[in-house]
Amino acid sequence: MHGRPRSRAALLAAVLLGLTVSAGLSGCSTSDASGTAASTGTGIAYTGAGGTIRVLDRTQREQPIALAGTTLEGERFDLASLRGSVAVLNVWGSWCPPCHKEAPDLQRASLDLAPRGVRFVGIAKEDTADPSAAIAFQRSYQITFPSLMDPDGKALLALRGTVSPYAVPSTLVIDPEGRVAARISGPVNRAMLVAVVNSVLDNVSLVVDLAATPTPSTVGATATPSPTGPAGTP
Repeated sequence: MHGRPRSRAALLAAVLLGLTVSAGLSGCSTSDASGTAASTGTGIAYTGAGGTIRVLDRTQREQPIALAGTTLEGERFDLASLRGSVAVLNVWGSWCPPCHKEAPDLQRASLDLAPRGVRFVGIAKEDTADPSAAIAFQRSYQITFPSLMDPDGKALLALRGTVSPYAVPSTLVIDPEGRVAARISGPVNRAMLVAVVNSVLDNVSLVVDLAATPTPSTVGATATPSPTGPAGTP
């Protein structure tokens, strides 16, 4: 990076600002309408006009999440079965326009991160117990990861204090111990999500050359992991 070296806090704030702007955070429900300045500390956060990105330091992470339910295909699923792996939980609804917008990016990010053992799980916040609309949504975007059906809000109740029942879409990154390591309120894009997940996988800070594509890296590292997917992935 050229020019005067930036402080770590300034770099962290800058990358989150850039990722938020590029994602165009705006969910199906009202979030912070005014926006606040980026804040840094043991964790990092950016709150903008449409949503929030927050990445938690290990010392800030709370108890493991207990989440279980039935997938759209009728299979039982328990988040505890993914312990030892980083997982991505995405709350979505077939009725939610930003969820439609982010769906292709989520699918592509799931393929990008699959070689690193990352597992994706959706939580379908639907108005009825009929899964047909949610299944049609998955098929339309060729989603290959499972989603829990949540018409009564029980799955979101398990995430209380972490995800608002009205914040759709929302995305959580769960660490190998089953704890929330990052939270994104509002729609995600592929680059943002891959960068955040890689930072959790590698236990490093999000640092970026502002003239380049955002990537996670350690401060002062000579090599920067790339968020690109398997060979041949666009």
